[in-house]
Amino acid sequence: MTSFDDDIYLLPHVIKFWLYLVILIPSIICSLFVLYYLLFDRTLRRALNNHTIIVLIFVCLICQLTIYPWMLYFYKNDNHWYRTLTFCSIWGFIDWGLYITQAILFAWASIERHILIFHDRWVTTRKKRFYIHYLPLILLTLYCLLFYSIVYFIPFCKNFVHDYVSPCISVCSYDNHAFFLWETVVHQILPNLTIIIASITLLIRILRQKHRMRQRIQWRKHRKMTIQLLSISFLYLIFSFPNTIMILMYLCGLPYHIGYNVKIYAEFISYLVTLFFPFVCIVSLPELRKKIKRILLLRPTAISVYPETFTIKYNRNTRHIGILDNKVQ
Repeated sequence: MTSFDDDIYLLPHVIKFWLYLVILIPSIICSLFVLYYLLFDRTLRRALNNHTIIVLIFVCLICQLTIYPWMLYFYKNDNHWYRTLTFCSIWGFIDWGLYITQAILFAWASIERHILIFHDRWVTTRKKRFYIHYLPLILLTLYCLLFYSIVYFIPFCKNFVHDYVSPCISVCSYDNHAFFLWETVVHQILPNLTIIIASITLLIRILRQKHRMRQRIQWRKHRKMTIQLLSISFLYLIFSFPNTIMILMYLCGLPYHIGYNVKIYAEFISYLVTLFFPFVCIVSLPELRKKIKRILLLRPTAISVYPETFTIKYNRNTRHIGILDNKVQ
């Protein structure tokens, strides 16, 4: 992300240091916990709505283990840290490239949730699942990684080091107006607007269908997917959308000196998306909440019944009886 660390009077480094540090440690623990259970729990791993979440948690964990410790070291040394162009290019790629990747993938997840709930027949076969579910996820991830690899590692101009900001690289590509317009509109504004609009329309469609069809069972079947999407969308609305609004206003002609202080704070809180993301995942997944409660209360593993599968657990051995609901495979 573009940083405003040079204005230490509005946001002192000591505040940034302690705020990020206090949240970072439990956030890493939660990321490892969520990733472990989503990967090794067969029911959770096979659910289509969890696949994008697994990728996003993995992206969060990479950022939490790299750029946030680097930022803490930078704040602790009060801007005094000499770094090479190679290191700064890696920092910029992870900081901005993976942040945009995360936003774009969740924007797609917001759209895909409409398919999984209202057009589940589109993913009933392996071929349909590949083209509708897996292929967009793969292509969007490859596009983002390739795009920002070129921007940071093999640019068509010369990037240079900026020692007094935390992502210590100045990207020359942004001097090109066409590139700047594409990156700003397609990679920043459009994904955040998509997340908000897709989430609101999903909630409206579900409420209308529930009222019209009066089928409580149908709502219970899709409740987890809906709550998961709306919870994460709320996270983006609070921490990422303010920065998007400021970018859109500047793109529409607002003088940069107007709202400059607001932009600094909006940029700062946008970093909290990655830190709070694993907490929101735990809150939105009832299975994980139950596991955490059993761990904290030191309860033995008991019989658990889920809507999609009947599962009997004997300590570490798990046997699945029945067939998963095709709508979340």
